[in-house]
Amino acid sequence: MSDVDVLVVGAGPTGLSLAAQLAAYGTNMRIVDRNLDRASESRALAIQPRTLEVLAGLGVTEELVALGNRAVQLRMHAGRRVVPVELFDIGVEDTAYPFLLFLSQAETERILGEHLASRDVVVERGTQLVHMRQTADAVKCVLRHGDGRQEQVDVGYVVGCDGAHSTVRQQAGIAFEGAAYPQTFVLADLEADGIETGAAHVFLSRHGMLFFFPLGKPATWRMLAMRPRSDDTPVAQPVFLAEVQALADAYTGEGGVRLRDPVWMTNFRLHNRGAVQYRAGRVFLAGDAAHIHSPAGAQGMNTGIQDAVNLGWKLAQVTAGLAPLRLLDTYQPERVPIGAEVLRFTDRAFTIATSTNPLVSFARTQVAPRLIPLVVCSKLSRRYGFRTISQLAISYRRSPLSIDEPHAPRRGPKAGDRMPDAPVIHEGLPTTLHTLLRQPGWHLMLCGPGWPAAGELLHPPHSRSVAVHRLSATGRTDATGKALQRLGFGPSDAGLILVRPDGYIGLRAGVTGLPRLHGYLNRWLQP
Repeated sequence: MSDVDVLVVGAGPTGLSLAAQLAAYGTNMRIVDRNLDRASESRALAIQPRTLEVLAGLGVTEELVALGNRAVQLRMHAGRRVVPVELFDIGVEDTAYPFLLFLSQAETERILGEHLASRDVVVERGTQLVHMRQTADAVKCVLRHGDGRQEQVDVGYVVGCDGAHSTVRQQAGIAFEGAAYPQTFVLADLEADGIETGAAHVFLSRHGMLFFFPLGKPATWRMLAMRPRSDDTPVAQPVFLAEVQALADAYTGEGGVRLRDPVWMTNFRLHNRGAVQYRAGRVFLAGDAAHIHSPAGAQGMNTGIQDAVNLGWKLAQVTAGLAPLRLLDTYQPERVPIGAEVLRFTDRAFTIATSTNPLVSFARTQVAPRLIPLVVCSKLSRRYGFRTISQLAISYRRSPLSIDEPHAPRRGPKAGDRMPDAPVIHEGLPTTLHTLLRQPGWHLMLCGPGWPAAGELLHPPHSRSVAVHRLSATGRTDATGKALQRLGFGPSDAGLILVRPDGYIGLRAGVTGLPRLHGYLNRWLQP
């Protein structure tokens, strides 16, 4: 018997999101972090639409949006030329959050931490995992508290959300492959005069790129700059405003942007590394413990939170006895390809942004400012790019959890795809599909006319584990017809969609697909 079902190690955005997912299911869990307090400096800045969607089920997204900046535009500076780039006015209708939200990671962590406190979950700060050993039915862990006291605890599962230098990963014996980039970067939160507020700015030069992101607090701007390749400044050396100003001048021209009132400045190196596996027995990895990369595309924190959402409901249902152990086997095949693709994408983007190769430099400073405005003029191109960057296009079609029955609709999202949002009517009141799906657990969408009562479809224990919703134009639950259309159904078509607790489609079937539904539920919901 374990003292705790799940031990979450690390209380950054990934660990906090995982703990919140587990708390939503009432899982017996603990979350520990070796640091005495959450980070006060900002690291990740942007929250992607898919992250806002999955956190909405916890009830925190509204506060995140209220505090963040969702109207950010991009300004590209190439010499004296300034090119405005409109990125987020593309009218994506199948999400309630068609924008990139700029918000300090420190604020994101604060909001998640306060949510956990409201659920009586205490983040045990100043508590470090110092040793763990797996047995057949538990992980025996030794925790060291801030006062030096050591505690031994038996845990059903351990999840390492403890960053790039993960103790959990090291003790699990999981290799972390990749390398550090040779460049040294400077990160600074400060005030800057001479640039338009409310927009993100990138200054293009033959040396690389200089970025200013609207931060809001604790300072107006987050600046990211690459030191010259010949600069051998040690990473641990303190950073002074004069040298940061000199870096900015190299990109913007002397006097172009004046920096002042720094809140936080540091040197750092970027890595591109990934764990060779995300699981070793009863031990799992998520977030930076599993993958670290450049900040290109604002993927890091968001990918970690998606790891947590994918793993959280699976651990919760298995430890509650609602699902078989095989459900945990789906975490690695679903998330490892996503992590690998993020590593590839960010590496390519980083190379383009920093290369001093004459051809790449020419393309960056001369071609890009002329080509990008033409590309983003195409609504189709912007829509595709937005869905990729925003993580709305993430799919698990090759997962064993994803089944398309032969008579499923030919159009619409496939099994493994994210469930799109759409306006619907529920109990006579307007709402959305995603709002209906926020309740923890599985959801069955009965689309079109002719379905029997829920009691005739599902029998115990499935009737207690699956929420049933009806969606039809004739029943007025889909008065606009948009929901059925986005799911691939015509006005008179009928079929069913089983939605996983994380908002992805598990099974799609036609009207003859009830035996396949029962077989699916028997495999994944009954231990």
